[in-house]
Amino acid sequence: MNKILVTLLIGLMLTISGGIVRAGPFEDGVAATGRGDYVTALRLWRPLAEQGNALAQKNLGVMYAQGQGVTQDYKEAVKWYRLSAEQGDAGAQSNLGAMYAQGQGVTQNYKEAVKWFRLSAEQGDAGAQSNLGAMYAQGQGVTQNYKEAVKWYRLSAELGYAGAQSNLGVMYAQGQWVTQDYKEAVKWYRLSAEQGYSLAQFNLGLMYEKGQGVTQDYKEAVKWYRLGAEQGYSLAQFNLGVMYANGQGVTQDYREAVKLYRLSAEQGYSLAQFNLGLVYTQGQGVTQDYREAVKWYRLGAEQADAGAQNNLGLMYVQGQGVTQDYKKAVKWYRLSAKQGNAGAQNNLGVMYEKGQGVAQNYLRAHMWFNLAASKLIGDEAQQATNNRDTVAKHLTPAQLARAQKMARQCEVRRSFKNCD
Repeated sequence: MNKILVTLLIGLMLTISGGIVRAGPFEDGVAATGRGDYVTALRLWRPLAEQGNALAQKNLGVMYAQGQGVTQDYKEAVKWYRLSAEQGDAGAQSNLGAMYAQGQGVTQNYKEAVKWFRLSAEQGDAGAQSNLGAMYAQGQGVTQNYKEAVKWYRLSAELGYAGAQSNLGVMYAQGQWVTQDYKEAVKWYRLSAEQGYSLAQFNLGLMYEKGQGVTQDYKEAVKWYRLGAEQGYSLAQFNLGVMYANGQGVTQDYREAVKLYRLSAEQGYSLAQFNLGLVYTQGQGVTQDYREAVKWYRLGAEQADAGAQNNLGLMYVQGQGVTQDYKKAVKWYRLSAKQGNAGAQNNLGVMYEKGQGVAQNYLRAHMWFNLAASKLIGDEAQQATNNRDTVAKHLTPAQLARAQKMARQCEVRRSFKNCD
């Protein structure tokens, strides 16, 4: 899976002000949280918060947000964050922005999130600067503006904030507002990854796997994928599984690949669900089990993974792990084909040619075979071409011209919206 991600980083933290302070209820509360005694901290901080102490208000908000010493209550968290934020506390402003961004305790409102992130970011809060950068990058609450995103990511990254370092790396890797520069991307990914940020560990692994900004090095890719995977990051688990399956940077080990695919798939990652279905179909690293394969294909297919949809369709055609059902096969082939999956397009053509699960229709069969043949390669392309040419023998010249026009209309801008 070769994908670099930008994430919105939400930070909720207990903090104390800088400078020299005398011992008192607030400091005693801090000491209590250090011991994990949140009930005592809450008892000490609530009176201070009710008297208007901004730090105590903020910390009370954190405790309600995280359910520390109290039942988790996002609305109550928002109440205390707001009281503190309105006094100008940067951390509370950042956390209040996070609540609006996530819709926790308030109706989700990106504009309001941006307002509070900006107030905090302008005070130098690194987490808020990173989050404000993310809002600009994603166009949430503001007009999408990569220049502004880079500005805020850089300010945060230079303060050592791992999430911003990772996101700034993304901007360099993708060439968004900055000149694409893989070496610079690697620099920022590494700074973030060395702080233990799992997304940056994944992205750094990806750069080593692809040889972008660094010399291609599968062992180094495995190292960073493993670090991310050990933190439970599903994409790192998946990619590490692929490395084991392919024997890249590690000794080939299908059982280890299956173990990693499963960890990722159980978190809902559709590509891992697809691959897990595949290993159960093929019996690689596990005992061949078509029912288990169908289970995982279905989970991936329901998340719109085109490969899983195609393979689930195939299981219905062959009656493997499920009762043979051509109509259901057509349903899944069609969903996959409309996403541009050439294999599914060929398979859907077969169903139209044979009249299985749909009324026999040589025009539509030719259309799907034509689309598949234009994208497949090697033997698969030849098979789709042969299928198309066989079907063409059943069409008049006028029908053939119409089928070709249907294929062009179906593939307009690769949208596959005009195919039925």
